[in-house]
Amino acid sequence: MRSTAGRQRTLRVGGSFCLVSIGVVAAAAAVHAGQPLVTDDASVIDPGTCQLESWIRPFHHGHEIGVVPACNVLESLELSAGGSGVRTGTLVKIIGTSTCDCAIAPVSDKIADIPGICGIVNGSIMPDYFGIEAGQSAVGDLLKWWVEGVCRGGDALHAQLSAEASTLAPGESGLIALDWNNGNRTILVDTRLTGVILGQTLHSTRAEIYRALIEATAFGARAIIERMRDYGVAIDRVVCCGGIAEKNDLFMQIYADVIGQPMLIAGSPQTPALGSAVSAAVTAGAAGGGYDTWTEAQDRMTSLKEKRFDPRPDAKAVYDELYGIYRELHDAFGLPADAAAKGGASPDLGTLMKRLLALKERTVNRVAAV
Repeated sequence: MRSTAGRQRTLRVGGSFCLVSIGVVAAAAAVHAGQPLVTDDASVIDPGTCQLESWIRPFHHGHEIGVVPACNVLESLELSAGGSGVRTGTLVKIIGTSTCDCAIAPVSDKIADIPGICGIVNGSIMPDYFGIEAGQSAVGDLLKWWVEGVCRGGDALHAQLSAEASTLAPGESGLIALDWNNGNRTILVDTRLTGVILGQTLHSTRAEIYRALIEATAFGARAIIERMRDYGVAIDRVVCCGGIAEKNDLFMQIYADVIGQPMLIAGSPQTPALGSAVSAAVTAGAAGGGYDTWTEAQDRMTSLKEKRFDPRPDAKAVYDELYGIYRELHDAFGLPADAAAKGGASPDLGTLMKRLLALKERTVNRVAAV
């Protein structure tokens, strides 16, 4: 199957339609109207000359094949947002080897440029909305580096370290990390930054470092959300999708505790395909068996899992303190020396290690007293 170069199309073949995009070829849904969709100038594309002939012909059963634009996207990430029910006030986090964060804002809001957020594009996710895209360049890959690259393990060790890390309380390890092993995409936009793990002792364990790396990605995610909010982007709920959101409960609970909001999970494990279906359904319209608006299509076609991860107040309090330390490191290593005078955190690196140890001691004593 070949996709059209640089474009996305909805193909009506007999009684069904499907959406073709770069990187995504998704069967969208069955509809029951008998008219084919056609191009903007009302012409019908002959299957014998269509780029997609090799896979259209077995399905068209002699019907005319019409092609109309559905939406233009660069890859499956924007479709994941649609398949996760993105709307004003919702941040969709696509969490896998890296992350992509997608939000929208009405074009009528005339949103200003947001420092460190490079993807603000009218219509990139939904018509009449700015798509606002950010992300982190290593998340699952950060854990892969530690477990497989350094510790020389595989799936079994991933599971073991996750189980061991889940027994630790926030702050108990005395560690903090910067998640920049593959540079920083948002909010510093600097590929030449590198990772840091601070607070190691002769007693630090593999599981403690595993957890510290997860926490580092959560702190990076919080920095992105805070930057968006600082510039007027409403974020009232967070919906997560992707492999890690589906599989790693420890990861999702840490994110809830660090960000301070429930982590909701998209109902479909295949949000790019579902987003393609939503786009195609809106393109078809109610007259063609779909829906006339994105809101209606998402209300009918997307959902959330019952499973969710709510922030725990005690954990959040510790993570608020750790996040302050993270921002000190973030700004000290990621911003120019005069950044503090321009609103950055004022790092006190001379006391930072001792503050981590003091937090560790308080946590250990509190856990022992329970």
